[in-house]
Amino acid sequence: MKLYIIAGEASGDLHGSNLIKALKSQKPDIQCRVWGGDLMQAAGGELVKHYRDLAFMGFLEVAKNLRTILRNIDFCKKGILAEQPDALVLIDYPGFNLRIAKWAKQQGLKVIYYISPQIWAWHSSRVHDIRRDVDKMLVILPFEVDFYNKYDVEVEFVGHPLLDAIDSEKVTSNHSLTKNSLVALLPGSRRQEVQRILPRMLESTVDFPEHEFAIAGASSLAAEFYQPFLEKYPNVRLVQGDTYNLLRQSKAALVKSGTSTLEAALLGVPEVVCYAGSPISFFIAKRLVNVQYISLVNLIMDRPLVRELIQDELNRENIKTALAEILNPEKAAELQAGYAELRERLGQGGASERAAQAILKHLNRQSEISPNSR
Repeated sequence: MKLYIIAGEASGDLHGSNLIKALKSQKPDIQCRVWGGDLMQAAGGELVKHYRDLAFMGFLEVAKNLRTILRNIDFCKKGILAEQPDALVLIDYPGFNLRIAKWAKQQGLKVIYYISPQIWAWHSSRVHDIRRDVDKMLVILPFEVDFYNKYDVEVEFVGHPLLDAIDSEKVTSNHSLTKNSLVALLPGSRRQEVQRILPRMLESTVDFPEHEFAIAGASSLAAEFYQPFLEKYPNVRLVQGDTYNLLRQSKAALVKSGTSTLEAALLGVPEVVCYAGSPISFFIAKRLVNVQYISLVNLIMDRPLVRELIQDELNRENIKTALAEILNPEKAAELQAGYAELRERLGQGGASERAAQAILKHLNRQSEISPNSR
């Protein structure tokens, strides 16, 4: 059996790697050609394209790099046709993957989507494209099942893979940092978002001289990339490619909105959620998004458990106030209670194994229905 798996960012690489491991444990002879990263390659995927070449965020940035994106789509289609996989497995990354899904369905390929695009948050009309182009949707948030059921999409909740990723991560303490005073800075994994968010985070560090600060450097970005930001802040450390262990040693964290907000919560770290995009991208997004919160933590809990600082709100004064609040033991305890409830809502571990089982079961069922298929 051959699968072609596409992930376009760091979180997709992580979850894709665990999916590949689970697939190989259940079907050792399975072959996986992948768009992803180092983790998917280490798990046994044959890497075709690295996600570092795909990381464009925001409407303006996408528009500027449209020619490169279109070349990548064309290259991807040619690779899939050459491989002729038994199925295409798409992991999140909707701007790219939904285009590929539409094309693949037209080619008669089986399309399985693992980790749903957040279409329930904005541009929900895309659900009709998913119903047309995706054979099986595997979701990781419990409320997504009800959303897809309304549109008669074949859907299955497999649990959240972060539970497995966090629980299985090896615990180390080799950064010479002090938990009682450490604050982690997570500015994201893409160049554009780091360039917008990290300076604002760093500016606030001078208001907390009694605390240590360390940046969670993305493995997809070279250490040299961060050095210009740190010139005025020599006391701030850079910890490259070891985010979970950095969070485990932290008393609090400033976290760019996205998957990292959920990672911090599952690791029990009081956090402030931060976001700043280009003015044009934010202007457009504000008019399209139809959810009350930007962080996964608040979306899943359906209440403002963690503080969100968005766009112009992400400034030194607001960060100072919000960070001081979560460094307070009473507020930290309140967050811990909320985090415990969050973990219960996400279900038990084993998401990668269930996702692999669902993929193999679906393909085996399709083979029985169409015995002449590969």
